[in-house]
Amino acid sequence: MRKLLLIVLGVLLSPSSIHAQKALSITDASTNSPSRLDEILTRGSLRVCTTGDYKPYSFLKPDGHFEGIDIDLTQLLATSLGVRVEFVKTSWSNMTKDFNAKCDLGVGGISTTLDRQKQVFFTQPYTVDGKTPIVRCGDVAKYQTVTQIDEPGTRVIVNPGGTNERFANRNFSHANLKIYPDNVTIFKQILEGKADVMVTDASETLLQQKLNPGLCSVHPNKPFEYGEKAFMVPRGDVVFQQYGDQFLHLLKAQGKYQTIVDKWLK
Repeated sequence: MRKLLLIVLGVLLSPSSIHAQKALSITDASTNSPSRLDEILTRGSLRVCTTGDYKPYSFLKPDGHFEGIDIDLTQLLATSLGVRVEFVKTSWSNMTKDFNAKCDLGVGGISTTLDRQKQVFFTQPYTVDGKTPIVRCGDVAKYQTVTQIDEPGTRVIVNPGGTNERFANRNFSHANLKIYPDNVTIFKQILEGKADVMVTDASETLLQQKLNPGLCSVHPNKPFEYGEKAFMVPRGDVVFQQYGDQFLHLLKAQGKYQTIVDKWLK
């Protein structure tokens, strides 16, 4: 009997058994831990971080109201939850920091990156995008490739803090790189001859060429690199992430997502 007891204790105290017990306790803890979804429902509001400077996804109007694709999507998400939306203005440089400190959701044309993934979770992507140039229409043939752009005489302009700046720093070591802080008026700089090229998401170039006659998007259907856009949700919160995934899935399946996109891009 004593020998049997010692064998049982040995099994229970073995490293593999201890690891298994720890894994089980972690699983139980994560399963039973409260989700931000429950907090939102109890609070009655959805706190949303967005920059408000990125058409067609998020733009802060002079009257203080936000508009754009992601703003419409967020309003529908809040309606599905039966809560109100509280928008929190942030910047690309402070997006992740502000999100983790103040918000339940981050929206506004946010690209999914591994650097961001270290600190947050993302929903499934709602669109695929990629970096492409926008230039004066007379210069389209001149700036087709990264190599053509990356010349000492080229004035590349970029907004700070996001994936546009990271792409520029990674690819344009010879061009004259200018950081311009206002992502709303930055395209006027090219139109007025104060810069030559901006490389940003293809969807933004397609809208900006409509808003700024004289500017042209360069091969938007064949961007320099692959990219996705998604909603930012709290790291580790699978419950809220899955709710966002299902919300976006149903919105696309019902055709409502495309209706919103067409409203802003056509």
